[in-house]
Amino acid sequence: MHDAFPSCFGEYGVQVLDTSAGSNKVTQNLVTCLYQTKLAGKCRPLSITWFKNLIGQGLSVNVDVDQHMCKVDMKPWMFWKKQGLKSFEVDDIKVEVYWDLSSANYICGPVPSDSFFVAVVSAGEVVLLLGDMYNEAYKKTKAKPASIEAIRVSRSEHVFGKRYHCTKAQFEEGGKAHDIVIECQIRPSSEPRMYVRVDQQIVVQVKRLMWKFRGNQTIVVDGAPVEVFWDVHSWLFNPRAGHAVFMFQTCLSSDKPWLKEVDACPSVLQWPGTYSFKDKHSSVSGN
Repeated sequence: MHDAFPSCFGEYGVQVLDTSAGSNKVTQNLVTCLYQTKLAGKCRPLSITWFKNLIGQGLSVNVDVDQHMCKVDMKPWMFWKKQGLKSFEVDDIKVEVYWDLSSANYICGPVPSDSFFVAVVSAGEVVLLLGDMYNEAYKKTKAKPASIEAIRVSRSEHVFGKRYHCTKAQFEEGGKAHDIVIECQIRPSSEPRMYVRVDQQIVVQVKRLMWKFRGNQTIVVDGAPVEVFWDVHSWLFNPRAGHAVFMFQTCLSSDKPWLKEVDACPSVLQWPGTYSFKDKHSSVSGN
């Protein structure tokens, strides 16, 4: 994957990294959600990374782009780790992370679907609350809701598998969860092709993939434009690396101007010109 690829995305963006080749590293699926929060007297980026590998799963909390970190590992034989409390400091202010995953359910991947909570607390306020166990979270933390609610900026997934990936994504806060399927067909007997489907409907189709291995295209989801970026160069020309990257980016909402001040994301709305082009021959559906 090229360093020039944007590391931060627009609001409610989804990044998918799919690996088809083998690796000496431990296979680990990751889902990272980036939030803008009010913490320790400042508006700061806070990320929650969920991970799962062959020996266990867990999560990590990062503030100010890895400047401050709290990690929770849950091994199969460490049942007491499924709920607890850890703390760290940000600018000499104590930050506490409470979690209860003892009854959590998982449909697929490392992120729980229900019956859990993760709460980040600072100065007596719940800065960020994830999960559906709201009453249990506030009872455990003995804190009040934050004066400024956290806003999710992006979600990224790093998965290991074949050239076919399914995931779900919301493109607006509280909106419908859409099924996304990315398929890359590479056969010796035919020209490589790539398809992106949203709710079973093809929205991006690239037929001459050997020539269009990097690009972007605008689709419409829930009546709003979404820019789809892809980079499958390594899949085609460097199979030993086998990395491909897909990104779905929406624009920042006009009613949330404070998100534009996130210093940690200078490339939120940028795509390097050398990699950007419109695939005018691809089919796009606005339904």
